[in-house]
Amino acid sequence: MEDKDMLFRKKIERSCSYCAYSAKLDDTDILCSKRGLKQVGDSCRKFRYDPCKRVPFKAKGMDFSQFKDSDFSLDD
Repeated sequence: MEDKDMLFRKKIERSCSYCAYSAKLDDTDILCSKRGLKQVGDSCRKFRYDPCKRVPFKAKGMDFSQFKDSDFSLDD
């Protein structure tokens, strides 16, 4: 399943990185107010989803190499 589909699923995978009780320390460590120091991929029974901590995926850039300059001109 793609990352963008993950945002709209009713049942999401548990992860300390987007838990309401966690605070991100660096790229690999999370400080949990319930369980202490945890890793980004960890989770526990106290997990509570916080949608504000979810980082949206980056959109891919458009590939304009298939177009000609005349495609962007208003002159006929």
